[in-house]
Amino acid sequence: MPVVADGEVVTVPDPHIRDPAPGLAGTLFGAPAPAAAPLDALADALRDGTGELSAHVSALYVLPAGGTVLELLMINGLPPEFVSGWEHISLPTPLPVADAAREGRLIWVGDEQEMARRYPRVAVALPYDFRLAATPLTADGVTHGSMFVAWPARHPRLLAERERERLEALAGELAGLLARTRPPVRAGEPLVVLPETGPPGSEVALLELLERLPDGKCALDLRGRVVYATPCAAKLLDVPAEQLLGRRPWRVLPWLRDPAYEDRYRAALVSREPTSFVAFRPPDQWLAFQLYPGPTGLTVRITAAEAAQGDLPGPAPAPPPAEPAAGMPTRAGALYHILHLATALTEAVGVQDVVRLVADQIAPAFGGQAVALLVAEGGRLRNIGHRGYPPGVVERIDGTPLTRQTPGVQALTSGVPAFFESREELERVYPVRPEVQDTMAAWAYLPLVASGRLVGTCVLAFARPHRFTVDERAVLTSVGGLIAQALDRARVYDAKLELAHGLQESLLPHALPLLPGLETAARYLPGTEGMDIGGDFYDVIRVDRHHAGAVIGDVQGHNVRAAALMGQIRTSVHAFAKAGAPPDMVLARTNQLMAYLDTGLLASCAYLRLDLNRRRAALAVAGHPRPLVRDPRGQVRLLDAPGGLLLGVVADTGYPVTRLPLPAGTTVALYTDGLVEGPGVDLDESVAALADQLARHGAGPLETVADALVAHAERAKHRTDDTALLLLRSVPR
Repeated sequence: MPVVADGEVVTVPDPHIRDPAPGLAGTLFGAPAPAAAPLDALADALRDGTGELSAHVSALYVLPAGGTVLELLMINGLPPEFVSGWEHISLPTPLPVADAAREGRLIWVGDEQEMARRYPRVAVALPYDFRLAATPLTADGVTHGSMFVAWPARHPRLLAERERERLEALAGELAGLLARTRPPVRAGEPLVVLPETGPPGSEVALLELLERLPDGKCALDLRGRVVYATPCAAKLLDVPAEQLLGRRPWRVLPWLRDPAYEDRYRAALVSREPTSFVAFRPPDQWLAFQLYPGPTGLTVRITAAEAAQGDLPGPAPAPPPAEPAAGMPTRAGALYHILHLATALTEAVGVQDVVRLVADQIAPAFGGQAVALLVAEGGRLRNIGHRGYPPGVVERIDGTPLTRQTPGVQALTSGVPAFFESREELERVYPVRPEVQDTMAAWAYLPLVASGRLVGTCVLAFARPHRFTVDERAVLTSVGGLIAQALDRARVYDAKLELAHGLQESLLPHALPLLPGLETAARYLPGTEGMDIGGDFYDVIRVDRHHAGAVIGDVQGHNVRAAALMGQIRTSVHAFAKAGAPPDMVLARTNQLMAYLDTGLLASCAYLRLDLNRRRAALAVAGHPRPLVRDPRGQVRLLDAPGGLLLGVVADTGYPVTRLPLPAGTTVALYTDGLVEGPGVDLDESVAALADQLARHGAGPLETVADALVAHAERAKHRTDDTALLLLRSVPR
C-alpha cells in the first residue's frame, strides 16, 4: 500500500518478493535485511483498525529485541511534526506509549484535564481536547512495541468494552506481524499511512461547482499544504492561486504568521472538531476562516468578516496583529515544541538524564545526529556526556585548555552561540581544531548559561550541511538556556547522590560474618526509578560463641536523612544485640532512640536472635513483612508472628516475641517490601510466588537461592522501591 516516507509517496515492496531496485530497503529502513517486516500489512492493519474504532489518529512504535527505546515506525492521521521529539522514547519516560509497554497494560486518558494531570508533557505540546488509548504490542509474552490511538473530543470520556476488545485485537494483530519478522528500524521521519481514496468522479464538474460559490474554498493536506484553492479564495487572500499550491498559507502570507492562526489548524487536526478565526489582511480587510477537518486534511472556507461575523463562534476581531520581532519563532508548532522540551528537561534528574534527553529528543527534533555536553573544570574543557560521535572523537576534545581557540571553548567563554552550516564555513573561522575529524558536516555551539553563569557548551552536530534559519537559531538559543538550567540542577543532584551513595555503602555490611552452624546470603537491589538512595538495610551480628543476631529494615524516604537514620538504627541494634538484649528489648530501645532523635521519619524492622547451639530463634517485628521459613522437608510457610508498630510512631510501645525451632536444613528468608510489592501487584499472590520460589530452589546453595528469589524483582521494569534480602540457613556446626 502507499505510504509517505520523508515527504515522498512510496509503495512499500512485498517483503516476500525480491526488491528489483537494490538498496531500496536500506533507504527506507536503515539497512537491507533478509526478513524485513511487512510494512504494507502493518500499515493496512493500523489504518483499518483505526477506522473500525472510529478514531482519527494512531501511531505504531517498535521495541528492538533487548532494547529500552521505543522507535516510532509509522503514524496515521497526523503529520510527523506533531510528534516531533517523540520519535525515540525511552521506556522510563512518563508518556502513555512508554507506560503501556513498560507496565504491560492498556493506558486510557479520558480528557484534556486528565492528560494535563498524568502526562503534562503531552498536554503542553498538544493543548487540545481529545481521548487517547495506548497499549503494548505483546505476542507470546514478548513486548514488540506499543501503539496509541486517539479519538475526537466528542468521544465519550470512558472507553467502551467493545472498543477495548477491538483495541486489544488490533494490538494482537500488529504484535503478531512484528513477531513474525525482525522489527523494522529506519532513519529519518516515520512512515505516514495514507487513507484510502474514494472512487474517481467527475473532477471537472466538482471544480466548476466550487468555483461558482461566492466564498473562497481551500483544501489543505495533513501537513497544512494547500492542494487546491478556488479563484475566489485566491482573490480574497490577494495572492495568485499558483503561489499557494504546495505551500503552507502562513509561509506565503506574512499576515497569517501569528502563532494563534496556525494553532487553529493544529487544534482542528488533533481534536477533529471545526475551528475558526478572524485575521486582518492588509491594508483594510478582515477575513473569516472556518476549518473543517477530515481524514485526508482540512477544508477551509474563507469569507469577508463583515459578512460572516455574526455566524462565527469566536470573539470579535482584534486589532491587526503586530509584526513579530525579527529572529523570533512565529510558528505555533515551534512554540509548543519549546514548551515540550522545557517540560521534558524538568524531568531530568542526573547529568546522564540530561544527555539522554538532549540526544533522544532535542537533537532529532532539529535533525541533529550527535551531541556533546562540555563544561569548564580546572581551566580545561571537560566532556560530561555525548552521543552519536564516532569512538575517540570526544575523548580528543576532553581536556582542551580554555585558552585554545576552538568553537567549543569560544562558546563557553564568550556566551555567544555559533552556527556553522558546512565544514568549509567552520574551517574558515577555525582552521585548526581537535574536532576536525568528527565526520560531521554542520554544527551549532550553544553556550549554556544558568543564573547568569556560564556552565558549559552544548554541541549539536549534523551529518550533512544544514541551513540554520533565523527562527531555528532563536529556538536553539532558547533551548540552550533550558539545557543549561537542567544541567546545573543535574550536577548538583549528582554531587548529592554521590555523597548519599557513599554514606549508604559505608553503612551496609561489606561482608557477613562467618558463624559456625549458620550459612548466610544477602542481596540488595536499588529501585528502577524515582530514587535517590534506598532506605533498606540488613546485617548479621556475632553476639558470642553460640548466639547471633540478624536484622533487616526499611527507613522511610530516599535521601541523605534516611541514609543517616539507617546508620543510627543499625548502630543501635548492634549495641543492644551485642549486650545480649532479647529481640523485644532491641526494638523497644531502638524505637525510643528514634523518638529521642525526633527525625520525623519512620522505619520498619525485624530482628531475629539465633541460638546456634540449641538451634532455635526468637523474632520481634516492627511493622515489617513476616519472614518465610523453609523446613528441612522443603515445606515453606509464612511465619505467623504478631508484630508491633513501626519504629518512630510512639516512644513507649512493646514488641511481641515469636519463637521458632531451627533444625539443621531450615532456611529463613528475611526481606523488605520491595521484593513483593509493586504497581498493580496483589500482595498475597506475590508472597505466595516468593514462597513457591523458595520451595523450588531452597535445597540448593544459598547464593543460588538468593539469586532465584531476587530474579523476579529484577525482571520488574517498573520497580518503585529498593529491595533487601537476607537468607539464613541452619547447618551442622
